[in-house]
Parts: sequence; structure tokens; C-alpha cells
Amino acid sequence: MKKTEKMRELLCSGKIIMAPGAYDAWSARIIEKAGFSAIYMTGYGVSGSTLGRPDIGLISFAEMVEVARNICNCTNIPVIADADNGYGSSLNVIRTVQAYEQAGVAAIQLEDQVMPKRCGHMEGKQIISKEEMVAKVRAAVYARKDTNMIIIARTDAIAVTNYEDAIERAKAYKEAGADVIFVEAMQTEEQVKNAAHLVGAPLMANMVEHGKTPLDTAENLYKLGFRIAIYPVLPIYTVTKALIDALKILKDSEDLRNCQPYEVDFPTFNEMIGLNQLRSLEKSFSCKN
Repeated sequence: MKKTEKMRELLCSGKIIMAPGAYDAWSARIIEKAGFSAIYMTGYGVSGSTLGRPDIGLISFAEMVEVARNICNCTNIPVIADADNGYGSSLNVIRTVQAYEQAGVAAIQLEDQVMPKRCGHMEGKQIISKEEMVAKVRAAVYARKDTNMIIIARTDAIAVTNYEDAIERAKAYKEAGADVIFVEAMQTEEQVKNAAHLVGAPLMANMVEHGKTPLDTAENLYKLGFRIAIYPVLPIYTVTKALIDALKILKDSEDLRNCQPYEVDFPTFNEMIGLNQLRSLEKSFSCKN
């Protein structure tokens, strides 16, 4: 089964799709090994990991496509990929969707921010007109060759105008052909509770530690009409804290043995990353067998 078909199947499975955020190929493989059914490629994490810089529009189209390709090539579960605002006009959106589809993503997320964009839970965002974003959604639908590829349309209007405008935009994006709607940075439980009913479409929830949206369980989000829950920063925040702690211990103690509680060991990592399987495959091609 193609990953796009699997994504569609998951969307209609009667359970919410939980997708932690991958920022590179290895974090994506760990998410898959942990048993999750989908991966979310986070622009916030990719910017931090690739550039060492915040998610304020610095990461480029080409860099994002390359990370998406690497993630898709090394995993077997569907990838939901952040594509920011499509990196330009409707024509840029066509190129973006085609490139992401060729990279192997099963779902692409596009937002209605201007360039340079901001992380959804940061201040200082600006948005394009509803009509311009509708054109982008239509362009995205036009561009995909595989109709099972899911188009996720995100609106950042709550932080710029108000909740009512965000809902109206969400409805328009749904009518333009978006499969899933992402009303970003909802600020109250009441907003979260009412969104799916008001929009009339499957919604995506963004669970961010210390973000603007109240955190909730996956089960309850499903009951409220959400069909995808992303956890974009949990992996990169967890790795960052563990690395800070381990490096402090090494610096203070000057003894690597004190860091072992924070590490997997050499054989375990090699097994996880597939060294033994690749060596066996390599050996199968040898004339000495």
C-alpha cells in the first residue's frame, strides 16, 4: 500500500493520528520505532537542526525538500510535511507540492502567512488575504498527481485578527479543496471545543509545550473532531535537554563514564540504525559466498 493510501486509511480509521515531530531522518526513524503511525516533519525543528536558527522564515524550500526526502526514504510510515506558506505565490505552491510529492510525503501543510513567516505560537505574524490563500489551496489541489495526497490548510488568523475570521478562512479553505484544516494557535478550551463543528471538516491539533493552545489527550481531541494531533517540538526539546545535561556532566567530571546513563551504547545504536542488516546485505553480494 502506498503511503498516501495509508494516510487516507488512517484518517478514516476511527482513531486520531498521533504524529510526533521529526527534524531529521534519525529522529523520524526513532518515531517509527516507537510505534507511531505517522511522522510530522516540523519546520520549527528542521530550522533549528539544519540552521541552528529559529523558525522565522530562514529555512529555504530546497532545504525543506531535502529533509523531507531523507525522512521519507528511511521510514515506512506516512509523513506529514510542513511546507510553510508554499514559498511564494500560487505558482510557487504548485512547485512546492510537486517537489514534496516526489520526495514521498503523504500529506502537505500550507499556511496563510506572509513571507517571512513565523512559528505558529510566536508573536508578530502577518497573514495574506483569504482570497489569496484560497487560490493557493486550489493550486495545491491542482498540483498533486496522487489524489490520495492530503492537503492540510492552516490559518494563523487568530493571532492577527480574531477567532471568527479564522473560522471563516477555514471554511473557505475547505471549500477550495483542502482535506484537513489546521486552525493554528487556538487560545481557549472553548475555541478548541467549537472549531470542528463550526468548520465542518477534519481538523489538525497542534500540541506545543508552553504554547498558546491548551494541551489535551489524543482521545479527547478525537471526540472534539480532530483527526490529526501533531507534537512538533517534543523530540527536539527532549534531545536538547538530554544533550545539555550529558555535556554538563562531561565538562564538570571530565569522565565519559559518568555520561553513560544518558546514552544508548555502541552496539545498541548500531543495531537501531540498521548496521547489521546492511552488512548482511552487503555480504550477500560478495562472490566469496
